[in-house]
Amino acid sequence: MADLSVNIGELQMKNPVMTASGTFGYGEEFSDFIDITRIGGIIVKGTTLHKREGNPYPRMAETPSGMLNAVGLQNKGVDYFVEHIYPRIKEIQTNMIVNVSGSAIEDYVKTAEIINELDKIPAIELNISCPNVKQGGMAFGVSAKGASEVVKAVRSAYKKTLIVKLSPNVTDITEIARAAEESGADSVSLINTLLGMAIDAERKRPILSTITGGMSGAAVKPIALRMVWQVAKAVNIPVIGLGGIMDWRDAVEFMLAGATAIQIGTANFIDPAVTVKVEDGINNYLERHGCKSVKEIIGALEV
Repeated sequence: MADLSVNIGELQMKNPVMTASGTFGYGEEFSDFIDITRIGGIIVKGTTLHKREGNPYPRMAETPSGMLNAVGLQNKGVDYFVEHIYPRIKEIQTNMIVNVSGSAIEDYVKTAEIINELDKIPAIELNISCPNVKQGGMAFGVSAKGASEVVKAVRSAYKKTLIVKLSPNVTDITEIARAAEESGADSVSLINTLLGMAIDAERKRPILSTITGGMSGAAVKPIALRMVWQVAKAVNIPVIGLGGIMDWRDAVEFMLAGATAIQIGTANFIDPAVTVKVEDGINNYLERHGCKSVKEIIGALEV
């Protein structure tokens, strides 16, 4: 078997396969289907400072080769996570990572400070696609300045591995990635969902209660792959690739484009065992190509 281990900053992973936030619950939900300790890293659903009810229903819609969601970061808040969820997941023998969201910089910082005290959480993933309520609702991650401000603030409060999740709904994603790197990010993950919408022609109404939502699934892969390739050339920190990864071949393509690790999202809804299948597929690929380590294929795209 090839050496599948990779590092994201100081975070050591047994393999490059991770789960995308919001698609894998808190990990325990999938333990009946697979040995979840085989996964390199599990990113739990988005966590905010205070409880959020999420958006009104309907908030999910199927689209050709993908799906739209407008769940709205429904969760019970970081204090509930610390008191009720952390005790249940802290002994899972893999990297349990918390996705942190907020609507103001102070919210991000306070949430990160609380999670920083949890010994068995070695990293957070910062979702900067959230709307900044103090700046008219524009997402933190759509400008280099906005990204820099929130990353710097969290970096000063959080002492472990800091992954910053980038929005694709920008003109130049490399500019945002460089701003995150310069502000203290240990890694960037991309892409978050693309803004899309679905319409019910018979009712002449949007399908989602919020009209627009985040698009994910196989249809977004070419865009995600292009952005990962661009960002990997633009920064010196590890890149985590996601967006439309449905099987091992997709995962290998992202790594050839420069991703050190990958996240699987929407595919978990289709096949709850997809993560371990992708791990096996990557190993088989490496063995067929005579590679002793997965690191040999990171950024190995020939252009």
